[in-house]
Amino acid sequence: MLREYLDFATELAWQAGRLTLAHYQTGVAIDRKADRSVVTVADREAEQLIRRRIAARYPDHGILGEEFGAEGTDGAPRWIVDPIDGTNTFVRGVPLYGVLIALEIERTPQVGVCYLPALDEMVSAAAGLGCQWNGRPARVSSVASLREAAVVYTDAPAVARRLGERWTALQAGTALQRGWGDCYGHCLVATGRADIMLDPRMNVWDCAALIPIVQESGGRFSDWTGKTRANGGDAVSTNGRLHEAVLHYL
Repeated sequence: MLREYLDFATELAWQAGRLTLAHYQTGVAIDRKADRSVVTVADREAEQLIRRRIAARYPDHGILGEEFGAEGTDGAPRWIVDPIDGTNTFVRGVPLYGVLIALEIERTPQVGVCYLPALDEMVSAAAGLGCQWNGRPARVSSVASLREAAVVYTDAPAVARRLGERWTALQAGTALQRGWGDCYGHCLVATGRADIMLDPRMNVWDCAALIPIVQESGGRFSDWTGKTRANGGDAVSTNGRLHEAVLHYL
């Protein structure tokens, strides 16, 4: 059954991603939500498309989306959706944004898909089925030393405020540091192109799809205390070999 869910989520992420491209690099207008975060018509239209398709295919399942909240019964499988992860990136015409779709079964993310429309990259995974990157098996890197590691991150000022001198020390102790953030950074870890990804502020719709993606590629995803959960408020992905060493700084 997970294969069916994974295939459905992959197709759905592709469709929603192609919809966002109609607004990409067009000077799309932005609105501010109650928390002052940015939202666009592309976010709303993409989530509406995803919700319609899920309701038609799996009417007994629940849905939680960033833009339109939660619906569905407790105990049922629940789809968790971020129609555009990296809206600030999207509105600036930078291609490192993604559509995130996860399926949570018994409160554990079992399926995760991230589609990066402007790059046409699809990273998808389900528990026990491995991780795929554009149809090829995806694996984390084999880097075993922080001194050889590439660190990517979202929101450098927020990371610096949280970690202080520990952030300075982590940068000095690693080989490469780049701000390739949001879901793209976690996908870089899952595909072996980066070794560590730091996110200081995360919601469940930011995390849920990334957990199976990172785990099924051989890596580790946790909050900054080391707990594997989608609602931790922050997140770190690594190739697994470096996880404990990174947690020391976090």
